[in-house]
Amino acid sequence: MIALALALLLAPRDALGVYEGWGAFRDASPLRCYAIAKPVRRGSGAFASIASWPRAGARNQLHIRLSRPRRADARVTLSIGERRFELQAGPNDAWAPDTRTDAAVVAAMREGRSMSVETVSANGAPFVDSYPLKGAATAIDAAALGCVRFQA
Repeated sequence: MIALALALLLAPRDALGVYEGWGAFRDASPLRCYAIAKPVRRGSGAFASIASWPRAGARNQLHIRLSRPRRADARVTLSIGERRFELQAGPNDAWAPDTRTDAAVVAAMREGRSMSVETVSANGAPFVDSYPLKGAATAIDAAALGCVRFQA
């Protein structure tokens, strides 16, 4: 499992563009295209991404890497404007529970100015990771276009 994670980290990436605080990239193996950003408070390894995996038929999937480990029983809530989404989560990551929520999140991101991810850390302290959304829609579109010619 560690070898797979290292291989994914070291795999060559094609930069598709940088749009404000969001970047768009394509990885060759496994083929995926994604838009990604770091939170306002950096240095934690946290990120938010919207990825497509053409060969698996997956499109615009949300993935959040939390800035710190969460308490096992803590909810993870994504807020974009007035919209709230309860996410599924592991110790360090969160994602939409289904494709309908993925689509709703992407739609809200296209209209929003910022988004925040709230939960409680393993030590019991609440925390929030915030992301500006300027450039997110363009990066999401660039990532989607980056995989179009590779669709199976």
